[in-house]
Amino acid sequence: MTSTRPSSPTTATLTDPAPGTSIDGPTLDRWMRSPASPAPLVIDVRSAAEYESAHVRGSYHVPLATLAEHTADLAAHLDSPVVLVCQSGVRAEQGRRHLATVGLDRAHVLDGGLPAFSAADGEVVHGRRAWALERQVRLVAGSLVLAGLTAGQLLHPRARLLAAGIGAGLTFSALSDTCAMGSALARLPFNRASTEPRPVDTIDALRRR
Repeated sequence: MTSTRPSSPTTATLTDPAPGTSIDGPTLDRWMRSPASPAPLVIDVRSAAEYESAHVRGSYHVPLATLAEHTADLAAHLDSPVVLVCQSGVRAEQGRRHLATVGLDRAHVLDGGLPAFSAADGEVVHGRRAWALERQVRLVAGSLVLAGLTAGQLLHPRARLLAAGIGAGLTFSALSDTCAMGSALARLPFNRASTEPRPVDTIDALRRR
């Protein structure tokens, strides 16, 4: 069967995204395949378990916590166009903001995260399956809301405060673009079964690329 996949774009068909903007999955796929412009440095800021489960082929794993703690050291080795990737774009945007604090304002965020790149038929390496943190957050938050409402109906009305607290927490998370629940879940044993790379190894990998 003959493939209908489009050939790699040329200079005439590809315009590099403006520095600091979000890009979609098809744009990143075209950019990575184009021989006419510098290939972007794709940095995955998810956990080790998520990265091992699936990641953009050729991407570098730099967990968000490592990027936040060693921003300046990492930025010193980012001399190519950078695209930050996570599961949805939220953690990647946090990483972009960290890099902006040290003057690196040309980083892009993959809008829609890894699923958007996969949907664009981008090259994704698959490994051991693991739930993304965003999915775990939805499960835990939804379960706590249901538990609070059920307990409020069957046991005591004040139990509904649990549901209210979760709702308030999710609202704050959206407004502040942070996720305390996600950070807490990331520390659980099943999310730490895969070894996180040491910061020194991460920096060395970027230096030697």
